[in-house]
Amino acid sequence: MTSLETSIQVLAIVQFTVIGLSHLFQPRPWAEFFIRLREQGTTGVFAVAFMSLWFGSIVVAFHNVWTGIPMVLTIIGWAQVIKGLTYFCFPEYGLKRISYVDRERAYLYSIAGVVALGLAGLLAFDLWRRTLGVGG
Repeated sequence: MTSLETSIQVLAIVQFTVIGLSHLFQPRPWAEFFIRLREQGTTGVFAVAFMSLWFGSIVVAFHNVWTGIPMVLTIIGWAQVIKGLTYFCFPEYGLKRISYVDRERAYLYSIAGVVALGLAGLLAFDLWRRTLGVGG
């Protein structure tokens, strides 16, 4: 991997860690955040699309790795670009997706937080392994 690809992996580790911890410890404000975006209608969907597109675009542009653990990040990057494209072009679909958010299911953000922390851990392990030259 190039140093730029490694830098993007570090960026993703930081992003997944911060967002993951926030989701884990503050699920209700996350639910409120998306409820408020939903109240804005398709304009709120555009905000979600921008959040997805910026992260995905950075990964797609600078982390084109299709082997090993780093491939997971590349796939997530493409998924975020596709999500952004879909929400920008079909905001009614995005509105339907965020309509599932409610205060009673805020605990789902905690689960998403655990997943994000797991991704951060997986990417950090890979980076550590490569830095030490362990396992190939």
